[in-house]
Amino acid sequence: MAEFRMPSLGSDMQSGTLLEWRVKPGDRVRKRDIIAVVDTDKAAIEIEVYEDGIVEKLLVEPGQKVAVGTVMAIIRSDADAVSKPSPPMPEKPIHEPVGKTARIAQAVADEREITPPIIPAHGIERAKASPYARKLAAERGIDLAGLEGTAPDGAIRAADVTKASARAPSPPPSPRPDQKGAAPPAQKPIAKDYTTAMRRAIANAMARSKREIPHYYLQTRIDMQRTLDWLAAENLKRPIKERILPVVPLIRAVVLALGDVPELNGHWIDNRHRISEAIHVGFVIALRQGGIIAPAILDADGKSLNELIAGLRDLIERARSGGLRSSEMTDATITITNLGDLGVETVYGVIYPPQVALVGFGKTMAQPWAENGMLGVRPILTATLSADHRATDGHRGAQFLDALNHYLQEPAKL
Repeated sequence: MAEFRMPSLGSDMQSGTLLEWRVKPGDRVRKRDIIAVVDTDKAAIEIEVYEDGIVEKLLVEPGQKVAVGTVMAIIRSDADAVSKPSPPMPEKPIHEPVGKTARIAQAVADEREITPPIIPAHGIERAKASPYARKLAAERGIDLAGLEGTAPDGAIRAADVTKASARAPSPPPSPRPDQKGAAPPAQKPIAKDYTTAMRRAIANAMARSKREIPHYYLQTRIDMQRTLDWLAAENLKRPIKERILPVVPLIRAVVLALGDVPELNGHWIDNRHRISEAIHVGFVIALRQGGIIAPAILDADGKSLNELIAGLRDLIERARSGGLRSSEMTDATITITNLGDLGVETVYGVIYPPQVALVGFGKTMAQPWAENGMLGVRPILTATLSADHRATDGHRGAQFLDALNHYLQEPAKL
């Protein structure tokens, strides 16, 4: 028997609101299956389960705000499943939600249990969609019939509605009533102010980082001529949609350099340095509504360059439209921030706790460069390392940057 608890989806997270369950009592789940969607200050995150079993009880109703670590469900192992039948879903929530969350919970309950199936006049069943996706579509005036679901079973997810609403044109403003005493136009529901909530979440995480982590900073300048030449030649062979983004060789070089200096890949937890065998690279992504998020490219050390390209594009799309998984938010072992496309020459990042390092890349700029006694102009990239002095020292940090430079001088081997 295992307790499924509200996960911490960031060092700053204290609670989250359950938006929907993707399972019901009696369902069999496998490791990495998505079983719920949780709303945080930064985004709606798809929550994964980390062991095989059968869902026995769901202890939290959609709409409830739940503290990190709270038991949300009971999942029993296959060994227990033989002798213990699945109990029914409790008729009432364990904790009665209040205010806005109560209305959300009631709306979801009405749709799941009370509202009969709606059959259009033409006899076609309504679009298959999650309860939260339906609620979101109703709030934003999106017709589900015109959407294509991206869930494994073809169902429409909240992320699909969010993506569609971003493409939809804004409706024209309602005309002002001419007659005295006329009723004002109906107000659309006010969406959660993610910008304010996100800034607060970022502030908490960064304050904790600077308060708890003794940072040290290093930088190096890297001649990118070989990498850029290789990149240009390689992209000529590829269709436009498969071309290599300039940041991808940098990510691959970081992964390889961590193989040489593994101490920078891991976490500082309970006053102990824990080096990770797997390399999960967090990548800072700017969101359209403002703020940033840093989900991870999981198992980056096992991915080829082409797999990194696909993985990064997919991660950016899902970060901006919704649909990030909980493991992508919690498992990063190091983070990369790249501000070169904004013209920044050098960036000194703040480490995301409990990680112990962050790599920053600035803009590749034409600069004077001496090589073999000859002075010329070369495309130079400034790479920086922010590292936790509890886990490593400047000597090992310098070795990492030296290895990073080495791999970027042999781009064909990336």
